[in-house]
Amino acid sequence: MQRYKCTIAYDGTLFAGYQVQPDKRTVQSEMERVLQKLHKGQSIRISASGRTDAGVHARGQVIHFDSPLSMPPQNWLKALNSNLPGDISVLKAEEAAPDFHARFDAAGKEYRYVVSLGHVKDPFRRHYAYQPLSRFDLEAMRDACTYITGTHDFTSFCSAKTEVEDKVRTITYAGIEEKDGELIFRFVGSGFLYNMVRILTGTILEVGRGKRVPAELVDILEKRDRSSAGKTAPGHGLYLWEVFYQ
Repeated sequence: MQRYKCTIAYDGTLFAGYQVQPDKRTVQSEMERVLQKLHKGQSIRISASGRTDAGVHARGQVIHFDSPLSMPPQNWLKALNSNLPGDISVLKAEEAAPDFHARFDAAGKEYRYVVSLGHVKDPFRRHYAYQPLSRFDLEAMRDACTYITGTHDFTSFCSAKTEVEDKVRTITYAGIEEKDGELIFRFVGSGFLYNMVRILTGTILEVGRGKRVPAELVDILEKRDRSSAGKTAPGHGLYLWEVFYQ
């Protein structure tokens, strides 16, 4: 058995999320369906760097799987892409060490969240950017980002459904760029909790609207209470951008 590592991209609009769910279309189920076809009916399980929710997109999700088939990575790339639906693409395929694990070997991730600055809804961006139709104080939001950079307990910024007990994470970079009428929130860190990026974004947007002051994020972190943070930003503006490995 050879272990293979693939970097994949997907448009999350028509998926119920990444992970397999009964009677629902997911990224994992589509990938495994194609692998089963390529293996003449043999079930092949894949493991990913992490899950994404319904509507969330990925530009650099990483998966691995084991196969008895011996094919050059370039052939895997062609075989998978020729069978996958149009909203999933394998960007890179490569051989991996037998003990490589897409999730447990990940050293960090970058997520991006896109917010439209338009004051009229753009139907062509409705699945790919959050369109709040509001004005924002960009400098105040950038100031807020400085308070979440570093190592903190992010209990206040994760869903109540979060299963892990240790909620300490390190954000190495948090910033906001303005480009083509949109704000691009960038979060780079060692790891992220369930809904963490969307709650951080939603809270920082409240700073941008003047509903909070930037330094308030310090108090929110210290309270370790989800109800103290802002609303969860919609899933369709979020992108798993890149996964980092040593």
